[in-house]
Amino acid sequence: MQARKGNLMNVRTDVKVLDATLRDGGLCNNFMFTDEFVKELYKANIKSGVDYMEFGYRASKSLFNESDYGKWKFCNEEDIRAIVGDNVSDMKISVMADVGRCDFRTDFIPKEESVIDMVRVACYIHQMPAALEMIEYFHDLGYETTCNIMAISQASSNQIDEALAMLASSSVDVIYLVDSYGSLFPENASELAKLYLAAAEKAGKQVGFHGHNNQNLAFANTIETLSYGVSYLDATAFAMGRGAGNCAMELLLGFLKNPKYNLYGVLTFIEKYMLPLREQGVVWGYDLQYMLTGQLNRHPREAMDFTAQKRSDYCEFYKGLLDNF
Repeated sequence: MQARKGNLMNVRTDVKVLDATLRDGGLCNNFMFTDEFVKELYKANIKSGVDYMEFGYRASKSLFNESDYGKWKFCNEEDIRAIVGDNVSDMKISVMADVGRCDFRTDFIPKEESVIDMVRVACYIHQMPAALEMIEYFHDLGYETTCNIMAISQASSNQIDEALAMLASSSVDVIYLVDSYGSLFPENASELAKLYLAAAEKAGKQVGFHGHNNQNLAFANTIETLSYGVSYLDATAFAMGRGAGNCAMELLLGFLKNPKYNLYGVLTFIEKYMLPLREQGVVWGYDLQYMLTGQLNRHPREAMDFTAQKRSDYCEFYKGLLDNF
C-alpha cells in the first residue's frame, strides 16, 4: 500500500515544477503570444524557481498552416533561442510532441545541438506503440522524455495496466497522469497515482500530474497526488489553459515549502501580462459548462463551443449533454 510521502512542513527535493502556460494556454489564443510576453514569462519562471518551462508544441508544418498560429505551435529552435539564448539558468526547457501531429524524425536535432532539454510525448492510450517509438527516438537523441497519456479517465483498468507495463520497460524518464477532462476527484486521482507510482518506481522512473480545472479541483488533485509521491507537477500562470484551465502556478508555489520557490516573479507577471491578456478578450477558466463536461467525464469541446457562442442557457446545455451521453 502506497503511503503518503512527506508532510505539510517538509521539503521534497524530488519535486519538479513545470510551467505549461505557453503550451496549454496557447490553446486559448492560437499561441499568439508576443515575444515580450514570452521573454518576461521566461524571466518570471526563473525568478520563481520553476524547474521546467514548456514553450509549446513542435507540431507538423505539413499538417498545420503556420500562418494560422503563433510561433509556439511549432517551437522552432531559433525562436526559442531568440528568447533564452543558451539558457544560462538552472531552469530547463521543454516542448511537447503529439503522436500523429509532429514530424519527429525530421524536426528534432540532437540534444547537444539544441537548447531544449526535455521532449514530452503526448498520446491517447491506443497510441502507445507510436508513443514508445517516439520516446526511444528522443532518448537516443539525448533528451529527457515524458509520456503524457491523455484522457486517462476514459481508459479501462486493463488498458492502464498494460500501458504502464510498456512504459516501465521503455527509456521514458517520467510517466504523466493526465486529467484531460477535469473529471477526477482527489480520491480517484490518488488511486491512479498509486498505480502509476507502483509501476514507475520499480523501473526507476518518476511520475507527473497534469490537471484541468473543470470542477475546480486541478490544485487539489495536484497536491493530493503529490502527497503519495508524484514529483513532476504542471501548473500555469493564473491557471491559463484550454477550457477551464489548469492548476494555478501561484497556488502551487504558495503551497510548496521549498525556499527555492517564491511568488514574487509569478505575481508580477500576472499583474503586468496575464491581466491585460484577459482584458484583451482571451478566455479561459472555470465556468458551469466546463463543470458539466467534467462531471460527465466528457471532452470539453462542447463546452468550448458553448463558451465561444457566449451562451448562458446552462440547463439546455446540460440536457443536450445528457441526451448524447
